[in-house]
Amino acid sequence: MKRVYESLVEEHLDKYRQMIFLSGPRQVGNTTTSLEVSAESPFHYYFNWDNEDHRALIIEGPQAIARAAKLEEMRQRLPILVFDEIHKYRNWKRFLKGFFDTYEKKCRIIVTGSARLDIYKRGGDSLMGRYFLYRLHPLSVREVLDPSLPNQEIRPPQEIDPAAYETLLAYGGFPEPFLKRNKSFFHHWKRLRTEQLFREDLRDLSRIQEVGQVQLLAEILQEEASHALNYSVLAGKIKVSAPTLQRWIELLKNLYFCFTIQPWSKNLARSLIKEPKNYLWNWALIDDPGARLENFVASHLYKAVQFWTDRGYGEFGLYYLRDKDKREVDFLVTKDRKPWFLVEAKASSGAGISRWLYYYQEKLKVPHAFQIGFDLPYVDRDCFKFTEPVIVPAKTLLSQLI
Repeated sequence: MKRVYESLVEEHLDKYRQMIFLSGPRQVGNTTTSLEVSAESPFHYYFNWDNEDHRALIIEGPQAIARAAKLEEMRQRLPILVFDEIHKYRNWKRFLKGFFDTYEKKCRIIVTGSARLDIYKRGGDSLMGRYFLYRLHPLSVREVLDPSLPNQEIRPPQEIDPAAYETLLAYGGFPEPFLKRNKSFFHHWKRLRTEQLFREDLRDLSRIQEVGQVQLLAEILQEEASHALNYSVLAGKIKVSAPTLQRWIELLKNLYFCFTIQPWSKNLARSLIKEPKNYLWNWALIDDPGARLENFVASHLYKAVQFWTDRGYGEFGLYYLRDKDKREVDFLVTKDRKPWFLVEAKASSGAGISRWLYYYQEKLKVPHAFQIGFDLPYVDRDCFKFTEPVIVPAKTLLSQLI
């Protein structure tokens, strides 16, 4: 199925000279997206670090790759070169810097990886100014509906097919299990992906010896998804120091097992400032129904703020609100460091709207405040036309994102 990221990459190739960095979880579509786009060019070349022949060329240096791609030949269109999983190479930054500086006018470059290419430190020189980062996420309500490239942040609402919606909730947004819609396949896929994470990715990208303890930490994070992290309590459970625990959590974030959001504290007295909330990239791993629904919303919002930022609409952020008096709202989306809209996720709309939406909207002067009801049917109205707190269907609000 076509992804919105294919159009994003095509747009970049038409407009910019910088390398494209496609970064996202394993099996989310990094390689597929790069190959689908590059295949549309009559001249395209694929180099995978996990392929021994390709690895030898990369180690030999930029000139070897240039010879393989015949970059000295005059062509009607610039060839597209894809470097896959090259972050596993110790000198990958130095290689890309040298290659780009030498051959930027003779080709276009796409770099893909299942570790966070923007922050992962493996040595080499800075690539500042030489690449644009695009962060790939699992499928979402809007992308299932319409994978076209938007021209603004918020889109008109659109109704998703009920079967597709239930599949998204049950099997997650990773393309293969979503398309298969088969429970047996999903369990096999889930087990294999876990093995790859701890037996391959963790080994390749870190020097950690305590793999069993890191895996135990991942299991605990899975059980406590949608909850705030208490580092000292978690450290006690797996018998490590709090600083070690924090390093391991950062590693799991770099490997796209989980992500965290921080509490918002600007212009908010008595706010919590130390405890991030933990979410999984794959919400289908969560057994607790309430935690899964909250993670589902978190994933949609996280995808939206990163996509909008990567597209150049501004600087977007995702936070939660909680103070020492236990007044809490699940999510705050910011635009250019200013509060934009609040979201409270509820499985049922029966209890009425949270009073803390009113409290924080007034306190922070937030333009929009939504309480999502997962039990509500789709309503064909623009949620962002409302300026007072309102209960909205999950299917409606999430369809207006990305």
